[in-house]
Amino acid sequence: MERTILHVDCNKFYASVECLYRPEIRDKPVAVGGSTESRHGIILTKNEIASKYGLTVGEPLWKARQKCPDLIIVPPNYPLYLRFSKLCRKVYEDYSEFIEPFGLDECWLDVTGNQQSGEEIAQEIRQRIKTELGITVSVGVSFNKIFAKLGSDYKKPDAVTVINKDNFKDIAWVLPASDLLFVGRSTTKKLGYYGIKTIGDLANADRDMLKSIFGKNGETLWLFANGLDSSRVRRKDETEDIKSVGNSTTTPRDLVDDRDVQTVFRVLCESVATRLREQGLKGSCISISVRDTELNSFTRQRKIKSATNVSTEILDIAMQLFRENYNWERHIRSLGVSVGDFDELCEQFDLAGNVEKREKLERLEKTVDALKVRFGNYCIQHACQLERRDLSGFNPHDEHIIHPIGYKVS
Repeated sequence: MERTILHVDCNKFYASVECLYRPEIRDKPVAVGGSTESRHGIILTKNEIASKYGLTVGEPLWKARQKCPDLIIVPPNYPLYLRFSKLCRKVYEDYSEFIEPFGLDECWLDVTGNQQSGEEIAQEIRQRIKTELGITVSVGVSFNKIFAKLGSDYKKPDAVTVINKDNFKDIAWVLPASDLLFVGRSTTKKLGYYGIKTIGDLANADRDMLKSIFGKNGETLWLFANGLDSSRVRRKDETEDIKSVGNSTTTPRDLVDDRDVQTVFRVLCESVATRLREQGLKGSCISISVRDTELNSFTRQRKIKSATNVSTEILDIAMQLFRENYNWERHIRSLGVSVGDFDELCEQFDLAGNVEKREKLERLEKTVDALKVRFGNYCIQHACQLERRDLSGFNPHDEHIIHPIGYKVS
């Protein structure tokens, strides 16, 4: 039986919810954006009226205001968006138990075998969301997840697009390669170097050539472009294995020296270590991400001998990676730390007593965890954090909003 997959995308989700709750701004250009003061000053989403001014997601707020002086900017209200996300999924549950989120505002549904056609279900969901919740969705209907996602992006807002085996070449292959899921700016640029501009170009490219250029990802993109994605939609209560735990932040001011970097990394590493311990995890691969003031970025990682969930160990490796790979040609705007590779189950004791030292540090940090739960995040801090309060006064553990964006090709 041919599968019937839906991808439902809430149109301009954050902005739509804000306009629903604020009738006085519905007929005005609206953007949801981070705080300019804390430097998270970019557009997260905007309504249809603001789109007419050429505003784009990720654009700095100061630049958006130049294009649209009357732009109304509202801060994000994640608890409200989470509530609406759950309400949407309650609607989806009337049609399938196979519901896989892709961010707060998007979901795949597998409705194979339903008495109604995929298009009928899509139209019914579209109308119900509009009537019951007051926002709109676009729905893609296809025989796999990739083309269903492409369909929900194809026509917006408040629309249904069917991409089937008879028409996918006419619809999908003429679109830019960048419209395909997981083809980002870097991949688009590299594909363009080889004359691959459209999804059709990608589908008709030599499979082995793509694999030689992009590795396994090249072959995966070739399969996607040819409609050969066979990945399943997960059951609604099914969770994907955690691959890594991380936190990142845009800093309140530019970082100008190693001490600034260490201050921010310490806060991030403590948050990551706490989250690892909460999940009962230890990781042996530590990664950092660095973005400078011109928005150039890089990531580096290092494998360590023994898995850890101790912040001081994570910090030591993070700083080693940073010092080895950054020459301070520019100041720094944002940093990130993550820990992965959770395979190690036991540790080999050594004569140097490293395992005993790690266990002692872990007990100490667990005690600090308990104190913070009882008395608040700032009840106990390192002295160096007090020296640069402007950089250490944030709480990524509690403020971190997890957007489930997992996707795995089976």
